[in-house]
Amino acid sequence: MKKTILLLIALFAFISMNADAQFKNYNVKGGIIYDQLIPLSEYNSSYSFIGRAFLGFEITNNVCIQISGGYGQFKTKDNYNPVTGIYDNNGNSFQNTYGDYIKADIIPVDARVRLSPWAKTAKNWNPYFYIGAGIMNYNVKNDPDTVSKNNDGWTSIFPVGMGTEIRMSKNVMLDFNIGYTYTTTDQLNNFVVPSWTDGMANVSLGLTFAGGDDCDTDYDKDGLTKCKEEEIGTNPDIADTDGDGLNDGDEVNIYSTNPLNKDTDGDTLTDGDEVKLYSTNPLNKDTDSDKLMDNEEVNTYNTLPNDNDTDDDTLLDGDEVLTYKTNPKMVDTDLGTIGDGIEVGRGTDPLNAADDLPPAPVEEPMKVGAVIVLEGINFASGSYEISAGSDEILGMALKTMQDNPAIDVEIAGYTDNRGGYDYNINLSQNRANAVKDWLVSNGISASRIETIGYGENNPIATNDTEEGRYKNRRIEFKRIR
Repeated sequence: MKKTILLLIALFAFISMNADAQFKNYNVKGGIIYDQLIPLSEYNSSYSFIGRAFLGFEITNNVCIQISGGYGQFKTKDNYNPVTGIYDNNGNSFQNTYGDYIKADIIPVDARVRLSPWAKTAKNWNPYFYIGAGIMNYNVKNDPDTVSKNNDGWTSIFPVGMGTEIRMSKNVMLDFNIGYTYTTTDQLNNFVVPSWTDGMANVSLGLTFAGGDDCDTDYDKDGLTKCKEEEIGTNPDIADTDGDGLNDGDEVNIYSTNPLNKDTDGDTLTDGDEVKLYSTNPLNKDTDSDKLMDNEEVNTYNTLPNDNDTDDDTLLDGDEVLTYKTNPKMVDTDLGTIGDGIEVGRGTDPLNAADDLPPAPVEEPMKVGAVIVLEGINFASGSYEISAGSDEILGMALKTMQDNPAIDVEIAGYTDNRGGYDYNINLSQNRANAVKDWLVSNGISASRIETIGYGENNPIATNDTEEGRYKNRRIEFKRIR
């Protein structure tokens, strides 16, 4: 018997742990239950039962008051040798006969408080605990009747236990529970031992029929109630109505996507893939605003749909594909020496490697006041350290100074308009000084060179585009003597 009870407790614990979605909220429940009793008394237990009907009233989502009543039999077998000096509840002496069955007809009536801790997170299983109190009428006699006086009377009862409801349909549930009922009498088997009262364990199975409003129930555990799903047209029994990989509740409450349309922005990528796989915006077909739709970047060009310049060449992926016909995944499409963005900025063809070399320097000396913009001298962002790849352009300036030893020049540094004014003045001055230092380190006299930083002043292009800002970040040579 102990093994059976332990097995049932383990089964209940397993059911409790596997509750997986919200159980229906009901206002009223009713049903019938068969209790297989295990009498606990001085004698051996025999086949015993109670058939009960009950009515339950929901107080909250987790608390229910249940009233029940029924009829049954508490039956035991006399396993003692013949004993005298035993008294019934009327004080009359009697003697049971060894081997007799003692049967009590019982009529219990009780009220129970049922606690369902997982009611809001359970769908097909609703584990619960109960505790209650009531009264029970009993009428005891031997079977066969061999005593001169049988017992009858009333006793208080206190049932406790745990169980679970198993939903079979929206309004019908299977009820399984195990428990114990304590009584305040020792007369249920016509045998009295001091400090002992008769009780009974039970293993019960029943059917529950429920009614009431289930508007606030979340059947599919998607974060939306039944009434809300009916309002917006989703299926309250399916967590992901449109099959896009996002729960209906997440689409409504988090992403503001359409739970009835798996591709809300019409870019042929499902909302779930955009959120979970590509980190794109399921409400915007061009997440990075690079003039290519997210699905084109993913399926056609293999560019990054959340980065508008996949190869970091300062050209938008869309401009490379649609305007310049360059490869948006290659910094230098023609495999020359100059990146696509620089070529577009200086007006050469990013598809022709032959024009990647800078134009040959002018043979004749510069006139006083003449200005040359040295395109291609680059600096790290926010830095005056000359970037790798600038030596060729600097070499042109060096050759001009070497070929024309009589001329003096002013090196002017410029920035775009990002950053503070004073910061840009200092940055441009430092960049001009860096170019001077390079020329001096390569043999040009420092007395022939003056430097000045103009910051964001005197722009030669708009600062509203990346291309324009690139042109404004420049070094100019000007002959001053």
